[in-house]
Amino acid sequence: MQQTARTEFSQALKAIAAERGLDANVILETIKQAIIAAYKRDAHEMGVEVENFDYDAVIDPVNGETRVFAWDLPAEDATAEQIKEAKKGKHDVTPPGFGRIAAQTAKQVIHQKIREAEKGVIMDEFEEKIGSLVSGLVLRFDGPNVRVDLGRTEAIMLAEDRIPNERLNLNQRLTFLIKNIEETPHGKEIFLSRSSAEFVAKLFAREVPEIGSGSVEIKAIAREAGTRTKAAVFSAQTGVDPVGSCVGQKGVRVQAVTNEIGGERVDVIAWSEDLGELIKASLSPAEDLSVTINEETKIAKVIAPEDMLSVAIGKDGQNVRLTAKLTGYRIEVEGDGKVVEEPKEEEKTEEVVEEKVEETVSEPVEEPKTVEEKIEQNEVVTEDTQSDQNSESEAEAKDEEIKEEITPEEK
Repeated sequence: MQQTARTEFSQALKAIAAERGLDANVILETIKQAIIAAYKRDAHEMGVEVENFDYDAVIDPVNGETRVFAWDLPAEDATAEQIKEAKKGKHDVTPPGFGRIAAQTAKQVIHQKIREAEKGVIMDEFEEKIGSLVSGLVLRFDGPNVRVDLGRTEAIMLAEDRIPNERLNLNQRLTFLIKNIEETPHGKEIFLSRSSAEFVAKLFAREVPEIGSGSVEIKAIAREAGTRTKAAVFSAQTGVDPVGSCVGQKGVRVQAVTNEIGGERVDVIAWSEDLGELIKASLSPAEDLSVTINEETKIAKVIAPEDMLSVAIGKDGQNVRLTAKLTGYRIEVEGDGKVVEEPKEEEKTEEVVEEKVEETVSEPVEEPKTVEEKIEQNEVVTEDTQSDQNSESEAEAKDEEIKEEITPEEK
């Protein structure tokens, strides 16, 4: 019987450790803490003073036999020698039978400790994945925050980490960025994000193999979540077009990124060590820009043609703001003061008339006919007309003859 008990305990301990992905020593330590908690509760109900003592439990890993020991609690400012001396006075206080209540309490604490140990193992795994993408299901809404099911655990996406105006549905599968793991009153929590610029960079790394291989690099990225993103890409490898690699054939790669972030516009520009050229590329589609940079004040002054001024600034100044985030410089855009004159209506009319005249002149003109040709043409027409009249008169005469041949009886 003893051999059977030893075998069952060892097998159960190994099975729990293997199933939960834990160390057997962690399981034993958990059971130890549960036994001490159960003893304190049971002894307190029996009127035994437990606050002035420190306790330890010893568990035999082979047969599972447990013994509880107690010794006088040393002072808070006790030295290591004093603590060691106090432990010499420990004595066995294991109650007989231990009781059903104590065993039930120990069981509950064991389950709780195992869950905490499992969560600790899971958190250790996700700490290595901070900054990477993960797929999850929208589980429920906690006010503006979103709870996400990651499979083995849950995570939370705060309101500021959501894409503005993005509608989420329950059980909707989405891609998230693991932002960080923080300690909260409820234990460690995994925080996710879909609004950060790094999220878009990781999406490009997933869609563009050249970024994964290192031949294309995202040098800088700026984002206003829900509306627009600018990414500056660079390649040190000859023969590789960084912008073309990110855009893909017929825009399939950048379109995949856009679809993942709800149709947000993504601009991919070529990185340049020349800050002026980088600012010009970032302010596109505005053209004919002149950039003056003050490195001391970190201000870049941009002179744009009057007809390109609104294009360079962008809607509500968005183009300038994203360029400032991308470069780290304050961007000041001004017009060049040159008014672009449009042609007047009269000039436009004259141009249209001239074009029509040119078209008319360009058409082939028939040469006038000679007098003899005109006479011959008139004679031909006259002869045709007379022949038509003769045929009509002959038809009328035949009709008269037919009428005369009809007898009065037939009439």
